Amino acid sequence: MLSVLGIERAVIVQPSVYGTDNRTTLEAVAEVGDAFRAVVVVDPSVAVAELKEMHAQGARGARVNALFSGSSERAVLLEIGQKLAQVGWHMQMLVDVSSFEDLEGFVDTLAVPVVFDHIGHVQAAKGLNDPGFTALLRLMESGKVWTKLSGSYRMTGQDHPPYTDVAPFARALVAANPEQCVWASDWPHPQIPVSMPNDGALLDMLVDWVPDTATRKRILVDNPAQLYGFEA
Repeated sequence: MLSVLGIERAVIVQPSVYGTDNRTTLEAVAEVGDAFRAVVVVDPSVAVAELKEMHAQGARGARVNALFSGSSERAVLLEIGQKLAQVGWHMQMLVDVSSFEDLEGFVDTLAVPVVFDHIGHVQAAKGLNDPGFTALLRLMESGKVWTKLSGSYRMTGQDHPPYTDVAPFARALVAANPEQCVWASDWPHPQIPVSMPNDGALLDMLVDWVPDTATRKRILVDNPAQLYGFEA
């Protein structure tokens, strides 16, 4: 799939079905080598020594599924963040920014950079003026967070690409701070609410969202090289 799309580097994000058993993800990275990185899943009890071991295997961040987090779970995220900071990682948050209370205040309490997954996961029907999404835009403008331009089919009210109702959200994020955006395919598209998309069509959408060639290169090459520690 990467060859067909013309992509030379990739980041494997640990899927929820494996829990905190990251062996398959890290074995895949080891098989490919330096062209791959990993984002793993850990719990608060993880030892910093274990994080350092996974760093040596290509991991550069940890993913947390906060779609259904309540305030009681925020302490857990803070605890994980303290440990990630000791190895220079980021926290990738799967969260619906439209329903996460005091998003900006929470980010300010974290000790690590935050990468918001799937354009903030706000449903397109809520519109650009949704308070959670506007909070995300402010965080982007400040340079405090990153956002993945991915998973548009998780936000859309349409069944097939190019999911035009999501385009304004992606463009707004790029306008807020193109240096803090990265693109992702979200392949192999697990548990999606629409028909299975063609990955080429998903990549083509980026041309519509970001017509400027230099900015697209930043999003596809330069930004991920910085975020995931790829060699120049």
